[in-house]
Amino acid sequence: MALTLSKKPNVALTHLTKVDPSLFAVLKSGDIVDVKLLYRKSKSAYFDLGKYGTGIVYGAEFSNASEVLKALKVGDTVHAKVVDQENDEGLVELSLSQATKQKAWQEVKNLQEAGEIITVKIGGANSGGLVADVADMKAFLPVSQLASNHYPQVEDGDKGKILEELKKFVGQELKVKIIDVNPRTNKLIISEREITSANVKDLLAKYSVGDVVEGIISGVADFGAFVRFADNPDIEGLIHISELSHKLIENPKEIVKVNDAIKAKILEIKDGRVSLSFKALTLDPWQKADEKYKADTDVLGMVTKFNPFGAFIGLDSDIQGLIHISEFGSVEEMQKQLEIGKSYMFHIASVKPQEKRIILKLKKAAV
Repeated sequence: MALTLSKKPNVALTHLTKVDPSLFAVLKSGDIVDVKLLYRKSKSAYFDLGKYGTGIVYGAEFSNASEVLKALKVGDTVHAKVVDQENDEGLVELSLSQATKQKAWQEVKNLQEAGEIITVKIGGANSGGLVADVADMKAFLPVSQLASNHYPQVEDGDKGKILEELKKFVGQELKVKIIDVNPRTNKLIISEREITSANVKDLLAKYSVGDVVEGIISGVADFGAFVRFADNPDIEGLIHISELSHKLIENPKEIVKVNDAIKAKILEIKDGRVSLSFKALTLDPWQKADEKYKADTDVLGMVTKFNPFGAFIGLDSDIQGLIHISEFGSVEEMQKQLEIGKSYMFHIASVKPQEKRIILKLKKAAV
């Protein structure tokens, strides 16, 4: 929108000075500059840019900065962003709202790069995490970035229950670090866990990959179990669900529960986090599977689970076989012929211990 000046003399406008074109190489669109308020009209405001001339805020930018402008008095200095080096009237078009936002992004970026620990007040929660304000901007604290003692211990990963647990933090203050800043996607991510990790890194110096540690199960989630080290309770590792048992399990609670005392092997130490394995300390039943189960023989097995590519069949407490969907033609037909919890006679087509796979074919009806 171009500014239309009255043909009648206007005392106020005698303060305006046009931009010296020789300064264009210095003043660029996108620059953040300090400007001083000269005066304000009903739909525009004029600012002194010193050697750069006079700036104007008007149109949508005037509306967006209404709260900032109300608080300014003539002579007050404020940050502004250059939108246009020179409009049709020879004035520098400015944005106060964009400058405020850009300054805020730069502030949080500086905090991230410095690794500063900041205190935030939790203002909201959803099933994915918590929301707080940082530099007047919304920051997100994902569930995965909570300290272990704040992680919601909810059965079966029920999102409704997770949300109820997270709501308990609303109104509380937490110490966090900024871990991701992206103005383009308007993403500002904070972490409570990063602070804990920083302290734990020093404690982990005495441990190595391959060490066997004793610990207590401190929490169980749908993706695994948390283990607090017995000799160093400040350290908490994670056993992923795939490292709890040699057999396929649906829920970590099939193997462990909170307060169980266990031993686990350290698989990885990285960035203050410890990955553990429980199954690494137990005998792998698949090592001798080809001795117990032979190809071209029959075996009794119980249907334990359906999925899009077939059905898992429990042959004993540790070993499962698979009957492929191609044996039935469709999931619907498979579910007509098989029922979870029922036992059937199967023919063993192949045994591949290294792949932990036994391929089955249906032999006869339920028994």
